[in-house]
Amino acid sequence: MNYPYIKQFRKALVTWYLEEQRDLPWRHTKEPYQIWVSEVMLQQTRVDTVIPYYNRFIEKYPTAESLAYTPEEELLKMWEGLGYYSRVRNLQAGVREVVEVYGGKVPDNRVDISKLKGVGPYTAGAILSIAYGKPEHAVDGNVMRVLSRVLNIDADIALPKTKEIFEEAVTKLIDIENPSAFNQGLMELGALICTPTSPKCLLCPVRDYCTAFHEGNPSSLPVKSKKLKTKDIHYDVYVIRNKDGSYLMEKRMEEGLLANMWQFIMVERDEVENSLTKVEKQYNVILNRELIEPIISFKHVFSHLKWHISSYLVDAIETGELSQLNTAFLTKEQIESIPMPVPMLKIWGNLT
Repeated sequence: MNYPYIKQFRKALVTWYLEEQRDLPWRHTKEPYQIWVSEVMLQQTRVDTVIPYYNRFIEKYPTAESLAYTPEEELLKMWEGLGYYSRVRNLQAGVREVVEVYGGKVPDNRVDISKLKGVGPYTAGAILSIAYGKPEHAVDGNVMRVLSRVLNIDADIALPKTKEIFEEAVTKLIDIENPSAFNQGLMELGALICTPTSPKCLLCPVRDYCTAFHEGNPSSLPVKSKKLKTKDIHYDVYVIRNKDGSYLMEKRMEEGLLANMWQFIMVERDEVENSLTKVEKQYNVILNRELIEPIISFKHVFSHLKWHISSYLVDAIETGELSQLNTAFLTKEQIESIPMPVPMLKIWGNLT
């Protein structure tokens, strides 16, 4: 990489970050475990959403030891609403390894830290640079967007191999004396100034060293090919109320999407068999079909799926022995204590 303004770019970025950084709770610590928690929470989640979750999580699990052996259901309940639940499972598995293998101390080198469950190149670099002050690259979407414009890199950032180009660039540009401020400065710049659309170039502290700005085309970068189309699935969700006021709940499989989360009875809609008939057969209940109350209809988008949900409240006239594993009639109090995915929380919130 032949970039003539490395020193000027580095100084302008770090100075701006130290003066203008947002006051965020994880910026008040250098504790590697707590930095790790923040980075996992911030994956694919807005900062404003993360702040209250982070504060509650660190208050309950302030150390690696306090998180390592927490029961999964309690952990999922703490994470409830953040989504992408595999993140917290991987976090706990990695933290447990830190406790068992490294005596509770998060490794301070890329080789060892990268062996931990759920720790990829970005998370490793973020922890190493922010907590330990190591000059290691931490490349996320914000960083790729900023540097694609500054350095005029037109490689497709949707391709995994492209990240290596930016990792190499950060390694050459990084401020050896303050790698934490440099890496966080790149992230902050991408989040606040060098945004995907309508970048605020006149407010940018490094615009004098930005190739795309001088060429008048910052919005044309980065290059990113379109994602694959998401798959649409239509579900009917039934909140089945028993005579004693309890509700029929089902625990999802131990692996896969939303693993081990609890949900109301959810059946995929098809043209062959009525959804209520499916429910009665599969769950050994007889439902009051004459009094079905719509609750809410909505869409819920995952990275690769789009759920189209219609939900209903219906009373059970008769209930036999529950024929499905991991099903139970639960009281309102019990439902409030179990981990449920966002779509079910939305339905429950509209019902209660």
